[in-house]
Amino acid sequence: MQYEIVTPGPLLNNDGMLNQKGYSTSAVLTYNREHINALPWQIKEWDFYQVNNADYCMQMTIGHVGYAGHVSVKLFEFASGKHYEITKMLVLPFNRLKMPRSAEKGDLHYHSKDVEMHFEVYAGGRRLRCRSTSKKHPTIEVDVTLSQPDLTSLVVATPFTGKNTQFYYNHKTNCMPATGIVKIGDGEKEYTFVPETAFGLIDWGRGVWPFSHEWIWGSGSSYVNGKRFGFNIGFGFGDTTAATENMLFYDGKAHKISKVNITLNENGFMAPKKITSDDGRFEMIFTPIYDQQTATKMLFVDNSCHQVFAKFDGKVVLDDGEVLQINNLVGFVEHAINNW
Repeated sequence: MQYEIVTPGPLLNNDGMLNQKGYSTSAVLTYNREHINALPWQIKEWDFYQVNNADYCMQMTIGHVGYAGHVSVKLFEFASGKHYEITKMLVLPFNRLKMPRSAEKGDLHYHSKDVEMHFEVYAGGRRLRCRSTSKKHPTIEVDVTLSQPDLTSLVVATPFTGKNTQFYYNHKTNCMPATGIVKIGDGEKEYTFVPETAFGLIDWGRGVWPFSHEWIWGSGSSYVNGKRFGFNIGFGFGDTTAATENMLFYDGKAHKISKVNITLNENGFMAPKKITSDDGRFEMIFTPIYDQQTATKMLFVDNSCHQVFAKFDGKVVLDDGEVLQINNLVGFVEHAINNW
């Protein structure tokens, strides 16, 4: 069931269909955007970064769904629910954002009269910077670096059932220790991240999607036995016959797992849940601490999401049978419903 892509090559053939379907642990395939066989407003591309510790979370996004774009920075506290955000919606951006063709190299920049944002990628790390000058909201200034000791990631090339030119090419990297600061307003408040307690992730997505779609996605990072540990879980991102996107990471190595089961809205989003995998290698109690709810309506876009942050307690099993005990790991699972 889990097909690993190991042969380098272009993502799409001349007809816009995936050359290979499955997963890899680095960017083996090259995103050749010029071979997409779809109307311009059907193409979706985004770079999403998240940095959090056990108390608060910062998120930065640059992306588009063809006819509408989204640039945002936000910070929120789990205990109090205090929330700061600057969001710009873009009308008909299409390819003007110049999204990078790789998650492993290529910077991304956005400039407007009241917001500038920079995602810089270099050997061994990334730097996230933002400066806003909005008069309607408290200004937000970000300067955070993410250490990336290795390129171990989850990468999936997934088709959609029904149309062979629809696909999702997704690159998710977590376990990146974070260092930096977020300043709110003119000395109003400062939030710091230190690598002992804070981790960053990137969700880099490119594809042609059906108009209506629904997914579950979860991620978390921490230290276990003094080594970096993380996981990526989820489903609903297309036809996962070739591979799921469930993976464990430990000390720079990837450990592929099978299907993970969770119903996030069962008994309410803030109710505790049990998350299990069909191979017995991911067994967690999920205890929510904060529900980050978002909704976007613009032109044809009508999206909603519950991103539930929680404490994960349980165990995972690595490829060699080693069992890791997980305690009080703060991560999230989200349930998104998209019409875009």
